[in-house]
Amino acid sequence: MARGVRKTRHGVRTAARAAGRTRCGALLLAAALAVGGVGATGCGPETSPAPGGPASSTDAPSAPGTPAPSTGAPSTPGGTPSAPGTPDPSTSPPGTRSPSREPQAQEVLVEVVVNGGLAGVRNQLVVHHDGSWTSRSGTKPPRTGRMTPAETAELRAALEDPAYARVPSRPTGDPVTDGFQYLITYRHRLVVAGDGERPPALQRVFAALPDGGPPTRP
Repeated sequence: MARGVRKTRHGVRTAARAAGRTRCGALLLAAALAVGGVGATGCGPETSPAPGGPASSTDAPSAPGTPAPSTGAPSTPGGTPSAPGTPDPSTSPPGTRSPSREPQAQEVLVEVVVNGGLAGVRNQLVVHHDGSWTSRSGTKPPRTGRMTPAETAELRAALEDPAYARVPSRPTGDPVTDGFQYLITYRHRLVVAGDGERPPALQRVFAALPDGGPPTRP
């Protein structure tokens, strides 16, 4: 009987020691896991910086004031991309002129004035774009008329001839005593010519004028 009791007590002590070892191992394992978790949490890339602390070492600092890179071609107002160097259609390039308008029928095409001579005349001939003309001589009543469309076209062609644009604006020869001086105004350009100073381009204009130009008599 006493021997059985001793065996029972021995078994209980053995079981208690085994249970103690198991509990100690579990505590050690839990402690190791806890320590490893803390280390991983402290060194891992997911650690958020403490408020007010330095930024994480894994985030590359950006240079202050560095603009963001462009991701596309420049766009016109409204968001449509435009090719580099393409002018804005809403504005006109500097120096561009609008198309010239058609002249009105009663606008002056050419004006010719003759002055000088022994009597000191000053007579005038004005031709309009529609071919109508007015000639004034001294104190006499003005004379009027109308050129045919073909005659008007010939006069306009003579005035628009590039050779006429090269006619000198001022007399090139010596003045003639008591001679006549002719002043031709076309498109705000004044050409002054004296007697005997009619190059072919200027002579073509006079040949196309009504009556060959304003009269030279008083």
